Amino acid sequence: MKNNSLISIKAITFAALLSLSVVGCSNVQNSNAAVVTSTQAVATQAAGSTASSGTTSSTEAAETTTTSTDTSALFSDRDLEQDADLTAATQMKLVSNQDVTLSEEGVYVLSGDVDNVTVTVEAAEEAKVQIVLDGVSITNTDSPALYVKAADKVFVTSTDSENHMEVTGSYVADGETNLDAVIFSRADVTLNGTGSLDIVSAQGNGISSKDDLKITGGVYKIDSSADALEANDAILINEGTITIDTGKDALHSENEEDTTLGNIYIEGGTLNITAADDAITANNLVQIDGGSINIESAVEGIEGNNIIVNDGQITVYATDDGINATPKVNDNASIEVNGGTIKVSMGSGDTDAFDSNGNLYINGGVIDVEATSAFDADGTAELNGGTVTVNGEQITEITVSRGGGGGGGFRGGGGGMGH
Repeated sequence: MKNNSLISIKAITFAALLSLSVVGCSNVQNSNAAVVTSTQAVATQAAGSTASSGTTSSTEAAETTTTSTDTSALFSDRDLEQDADLTAATQMKLVSNQDVTLSEEGVYVLSGDVDNVTVTVEAAEEAKVQIVLDGVSITNTDSPALYVKAADKVFVTSTDSENHMEVTGSYVADGETNLDAVIFSRADVTLNGTGSLDIVSAQGNGISSKDDLKITGGVYKIDSSADALEANDAILINEGTITIDTGKDALHSENEEDTTLGNIYIEGGTLNITAADDAITANNLVQIDGGSINIESAVEGIEGNNIIVNDGQITVYATDDGINATPKVNDNASIEVNGGTIKVSMGSGDTDAFDSNGNLYINGGVIDVEATSAFDADGTAELNGGTVTVNGEQITEITVSRGGGGGGGFRGGGGGMGH
């Protein structure tokens, strides 16, 4: 894990989880779309709120403090540049059955329709390598199309062209490294550009990074039997159009060694997701500051230890929980909605639209829920702002369902509504 990655993603994590470690009310929004880490109540109020079984409202909020973090450092200028500088680029036309190894820092333009070719990056620890896809089609049987074995960072940039990478069978390990994706990287990797890239992984992941995985531009279609996008440290999406059909999770970030990592951050772009398991899942933090997210089908829509939604257009259909906060790396699980437009539709059965194994704060935004059970929380549940509609009726107060779907409680302001 490189220092720049630690600095970038921990800028989110430390600030967010520092405030989330004090459980309480959150009712202030940051209009700059920087990380809005919670505006929390003091610890004495938090302890009482967590223990209570009733619903609290914004009028009961205690004294608060505000913490926010600028997220501009998460994406470098080069991450966001959609056209590569080809002044000193090396042109490479791929040939079937001939692997390619890139060992020097530089820009490499790849083209060709080939079979059984792996492009391997094995460069110095400080090297930055840019791979420009200019009409590339690679189909392999048991090895990645792109394998980043060593480098500081790799950029995969598409020109205004159509590109395709596919692995049709299972993956053969590289020594102790378990290769399991069409694009497999042991370093930070950024995908950007003005063209398209289709990825098919018949028996594995689509794209895997053992550090950070960033997408800042381009059009992607990923069909995978396992996770479509997978990263140990963080998945960060700024722009681009990503369509995913996966037999497992669509976005999965998990770090078994560092509990401050395993994060997902989305501030732009379009995601269309069909997942057999979870659509968006992170061990630590999921933060959404913008973009359009359409989860057409999933078991869990959005899942993390802590979930913060500040903006964006989000549509979720799920068969278990729509948005779920669960203790993965600490006991302070929470869901916080400060803005955006969210529509959650749930399948029948023991399901919840918003399910927090901790606290739940709705501070702003427009939320439309179609479900038997709209809200389930083990701790405090507060509706402090925004417009919330449940099964066609606007509510002004949350009464949680404790114990899963089917109990469903909501109480609308005025007449009340039970499910």
